[in-house]
Amino acid sequence: MTDEPKADPETAAPPVAPLPPRKVWLVAAVSPVVLVIDQITKQLALAGLEHEPPVRVLGGLFYLQIVRNPGAAWGMATSMTWVLTLIALAVVVGIIWVMPKLRSAGWAVGLALVLAGALGNLLDRFFRAPGAMHGHVVDFLSPFAANGEAFPVFNIADSAICVGGALIVLMALLGRDYDGRRTSDKKDK
Repeated sequence: MTDEPKADPETAAPPVAPLPPRKVWLVAAVSPVVLVIDQITKQLALAGLEHEPPVRVLGGLFYLQIVRNPGAAWGMATSMTWVLTLIALAVVVGIIWVMPKLRSAGWAVGLALVLAGALGNLLDRFFRAPGAMHGHVVDFLSPFAANGEAFPVFNIADSAICVGGALIVLMALLGRDYDGRRTSDKKDK
């Protein structure tokens, strides 16, 4: 028989479920692959499409053509390239700061896609004409019509940002947090 006091079952805290394993490895695996695909497709597009008319593919589902974009999507902020560069840098830093806390596979993939897309377009902003922090992003996919007449011309980095952002929104709507817990579990505490 021990003399230890027994915990009152009515006041004892419920057992805390262990957190899932960290998912930093998922970001480290996905983002470089997407970044390399973005950079290779931009180089291939420049090599084959520079100074050429739009090329119709898949029965007009897409047109391939080079557009050098100084701004954001839909031609916004064309005179604010340096601001877009700083925003992209802030996004990259924010994702790197969150990475060690990631325990959700959905969030990890979403953030990996956003990270790869931001880095892909940042490389253009830093290393393409007209110069550092003012470089134009290489876009080459024009859906449904040439010259962005039906939808803005974009690239793989832009697609990664959109898909990653949508996945992050989906995770939030499903009540999943980046640390692997459900948001409802955090509110109960």
